[in-house]
Amino acid sequence: MSDYLATNLANWNSRVPHHEIGYDLDRYRTDPSSLSGVVRFDRPRLGDIAGLDAVHLQCHIGTDTLSLARLGAHLTGLDFSEPALEVARRLAADCGQSIEYVCSDVYTAPDVLGRERFDLVYTGIGALCWLPDVRRWAGVVAALLRPGGRLFIREGHPVAWSLCDPREDQLLVIEYPYFEVDGGTRFSEEETYTEQSGPLESPDIVHFNHGLAEIFNALWDAGMQITGFDEHDSVPWNVAGDAMVEGDDGEFRLREQPARLPCTYTLRAVKG
Repeated sequence: MSDYLATNLANWNSRVPHHEIGYDLDRYRTDPSSLSGVVRFDRPRLGDIAGLDAVHLQCHIGTDTLSLARLGAHLTGLDFSEPALEVARRLAADCGQSIEYVCSDVYTAPDVLGRERFDLVYTGIGALCWLPDVRRWAGVVAALLRPGGRLFIREGHPVAWSLCDPREDQLLVIEYPYFEVDGGTRFSEEETYTEQSGPLESPDIVHFNHGLAEIFNALWDAGMQITGFDEHDSVPWNVAGDAMVEGDDGEFRLREQPARLPCTYTLRAVKG
């Protein structure tokens, strides 16, 4: 296993017990209509997915996966963390949903799941930043999709990923690479993005940013046709400290002049 993969796997395994509490899983169990905030945000762009064979890459503990299943798709979830998938399987069972969960690195997904098996590849927010090669990822997406199948992704904007840590003066400052760089960028963060009772046991991570042109060109070269692209001034977690405020929709925006910062984007593409 490569160094970046081992480092990030240890980190995500250590997040699981905190996220099992912080994701408020009971609301999915008690309310059969409950959807994750990420899926709910993009539902108008997602369209009708009832009856589609769909795979959620980097699905973590499965709240988005469950939400897509509740919209009528036949779901497979893939993640490299077996502890995360154990939580996802329990959640699906508790909610009466039949979801196949497979433990694998994203790059081996076509070999593990099968080629041209899916109508929809879904990738939720905060996923691409853990992968060193976006071209290789685009090839995986194309390999998984049937002809005419589509990709749906909402992701952190590369401008937002390149910001420095929140500053007391609330200035937005570019500190980290916007473009893909060999080896990524290393951080050590003892806190995850949900409430937790103590520091993470494995705080080290390796992050990889990917510029928009790199993502677009990777998809085009893999035979994908981009059919929609939207940039948003909001993100589901706080990336700028006191400079951000949470809205009624559960999304965070800059407190002043939110139009200054592209926080996330939604991209749709179709396999030719």
